[in-house]
Amino acid sequence: MEVPFVDLKAQYQTIREDIDGAIRSILDGANFVGGKPVKDFESAFAAAYGVKHVIGVANGTDAIYITMKMLGIGAGDEVITTATSWISTSETISQTGARVVFADIDPVTYTIDPAQIEKLITPRTRAVIPVHLYGQSCHMEEISRICKKHNLHLIEDCAQSHFTAEGNKLAGTWGIAGTLSFYPGKNLGAYGDAGCIVTNDDELARKMRMYANHGALVKHAHEIEGINSRLDTLQAAILGVKLKHIQQWTRQRIGHAAAYNKLLSGIGDLQVPLTRPGTTHTFHLYVIRTKQREALKAHLERAGIHTAIHYPTALPNLPAYRYLGHTPADFPVATEHQSLILSLPMFPELTQEQIAYTADNIRAFFQE
Repeated sequence: MEVPFVDLKAQYQTIREDIDGAIRSILDGANFVGGKPVKDFESAFAAAYGVKHVIGVANGTDAIYITMKMLGIGAGDEVITTATSWISTSETISQTGARVVFADIDPVTYTIDPAQIEKLITPRTRAVIPVHLYGQSCHMEEISRICKKHNLHLIEDCAQSHFTAEGNKLAGTWGIAGTLSFYPGKNLGAYGDAGCIVTNDDELARKMRMYANHGALVKHAHEIEGINSRLDTLQAAILGVKLKHIQQWTRQRIGHAAAYNKLLSGIGDLQVPLTRPGTTHTFHLYVIRTKQREALKAHLERAGIHTAIHYPTALPNLPAYRYLGHTPADFPVATEHQSLILSLPMFPELTQEQIAYTADNIRAFFQE
């Protein structure tokens, strides 16, 4: 049996008629930048997310950068973020001119450790960017309390956590703004690069929308110098179709995770992902942990089961951040986990047969 890591074609087949119709409408109208489809998606996503403003942008990386720039973060400032994430979170901090400050992670949830955040705050700290990694919510009550106590901007990276929640609050609604990626493999994915920013702050929303559109809300009326980071009209139309299915897809992901958990319980040193009480884990990724990661990965590949590693190197251990002078010992949890974690196949259309086949092969590996 072949088990893909993610199967975007399978998802397309389930909504093919609506997707094709949405694409055809854009081609027929020959409106390829801006316009009603973008506004319609922004409005629909704002309603689904319970926020006042959604600003569509070109990608999730731009979303983080634009938010920081419009909050005035720049040279001389420090921004704290997690040691385990994709580099877009940290590289955008550097691009503003600020200094990135890494915090180690919680050993159970893989998200930023709130206790480490408070230790790293200095007079130059302006913001904290927690990343709701793999679909797991960060410890937002505690992080929000820390940010309020020290008067810091709280910017949530929700690229992997569409509709993840702690209590009755969605990821992205705790702080001044939340940033989302709609990269094709995300829980809500476009057919190319796309992203958005969510916020309830009217003035910040106005500034971010303006900055993302060459510094103008009206063509030729440039109030500031900006950048070109607009949500593509075609992608907005596609996302509008997919948004109608996101809750069902999320329930399927959660169900698949429960099936994995049941089948993988008590196998060797294998540790399955946990969901913190009172939270909704949306399982963008299903990440297990074992000291035999490399051998298990090779075993599964031979069986036709495709896996991935998110992420093989903790951010402060990358050559890009050598200038910060860190050693792996500075981030013991993130450093240890980088050699243990393995992401198993996870997508809504995953079948119970594929899950059972994957689990059977993992069990067989540890028995051998």
